[in-house]
Amino acid sequence: MSRYVIGVDLGTSAVKLLLVNRKGEVVEEVSKDYPLYHDEPGYSEQDPEDWVHETIAGLKELTDRLEDPSAIEGMSFSGQMHGLVLLGEDLKPLRKAILWNDTRTTAQCRQIEANVGLDKLHEITKNPALEGFTLPKLMWVKEHEKALFEKAKTFVLPKDYLRYRLTSEIHMDYSDAAGTLLLNIAKKKWSEEMCSMNGIPSILCPPLVPSHEQVGKITERIAEETGLPITCEVFAGGADNACGAIGAGILEEGVTLSSTGTSGVVLSYEETGDKDFAGKVHYFNHGEEAAFYTMGVTLAAGYSLSWFKDVFAKETLFEDLIREAEESSVGSKGLLFTPYIVGERTPHADATIRGSFIGAHAGHTRGDFTRSVIEGITFSLNETVETFRNKGKTINKVVAIGGGAKSALWLQIQADIYNAQVVTLKSEQGPGMGAAMLAAFGLGWYDSLKSCADDFVSESSVYEPIRENVERYAKLFKLYQKVYGATKELSGELAEYR
Repeated sequence: MSRYVIGVDLGTSAVKLLLVNRKGEVVEEVSKDYPLYHDEPGYSEQDPEDWVHETIAGLKELTDRLEDPSAIEGMSFSGQMHGLVLLGEDLKPLRKAILWNDTRTTAQCRQIEANVGLDKLHEITKNPALEGFTLPKLMWVKEHEKALFEKAKTFVLPKDYLRYRLTSEIHMDYSDAAGTLLLNIAKKKWSEEMCSMNGIPSILCPPLVPSHEQVGKITERIAEETGLPITCEVFAGGADNACGAIGAGILEEGVTLSSTGTSGVVLSYEETGDKDFAGKVHYFNHGEEAAFYTMGVTLAAGYSLSWFKDVFAKETLFEDLIREAEESSVGSKGLLFTPYIVGERTPHADATIRGSFIGAHAGHTRGDFTRSVIEGITFSLNETVETFRNKGKTINKVVAIGGGAKSALWLQIQADIYNAQVVTLKSEQGPGMGAAMLAAFGLGWYDSLKSCADDFVSESSVYEPIRENVERYAKLFKLYQKVYGATKELSGELAEYR
């Protein structure tokens, strides 16, 4: 009899559910949307009940498609990071969830820096104080909604609330807790210092568990509503980036992930939690229990290319635009692009910097501009690669996913700029597959996540760096790195004309 696990990926715009068999094949897939609420400028919120309602509907849709739902043995979760779900004594949400992309907490971030000091902040949390993290959100609620904050019993992150509603058990895994600014990353426990110095009662912090740990079984009511067997075991799951890394096989030293969606992420496996990047990159606990990962973010990766197309080539197919870029050459004939069109994150946490084309001349074609956008995005991602290497990391293989993995030209540019072998995957299922793998491992189907990945994750194409291109791009990258400093003041002065 076939046996299955379900990977639930609770994203910002939809919940995606994957039904996966013992061979790592996705047998069925369901996606359910829910709304975002922007009640004030900079606010981004969701109703946690929307997550629950749509997930239950999606699970019912999955079981209806399956001849024998009793074959579903386990389920685990991936979820959008950082979002604050504040629960009262009855463990019901006290307000809408404040999401990762909510930007109201700048003042609280500066307060954290003043309260803790940058050295101590980086020592404990391994990360800078950014608006996206959970602690600034807790402090904002405490300051602006004091009566509501005083009713709080605990807080969880989005996928943890969803899992609680399916099991009646409250937990948070280490990989998601790492994005709160309240976890001591290296020691894997809540930081009493971070809580006390920032006025957050440590009693609000929920119990911590590894991502693969079984935290319960679905309740009888959920079994009735979804068609799942009451025997379905539920595992903690992890943060979306951690699960995305698992789903892409980033489970050993030397292997790095390059993901180009709307934003871009470079993520690398770490065996220890004792490195000091001084907050220049994110440093989190992995979904694999004893591991960590470092991560840099380009805010406008694929978005830079889609923006360029919408503005300058709206009626042109992406395939044709890429074909034009192939007619250009390494360095886009002396044209550089910086993808700062919505600000930047790594290595410059700067919301005010803006993008630029440098070196434009009358001989440039649209293909040159297109290629310069692709190269500029990859240069930005390479800032993270070089930060890792400067700390002694070996990066010899990069798994490319997202839009940057759909073009042979872009894949070769990545191999040349990163100076590393770049590979693609036969099946890109992202964080949902990572969640399914956590369930498979938790059930004992495999003795490690790595052995699970050997079956579930298969490579497709391979791109090797071309030596002469590597040398040219190394020189161009040094020029690219000068552009931020040269345009920062100009970007600030131009702000009054926006």
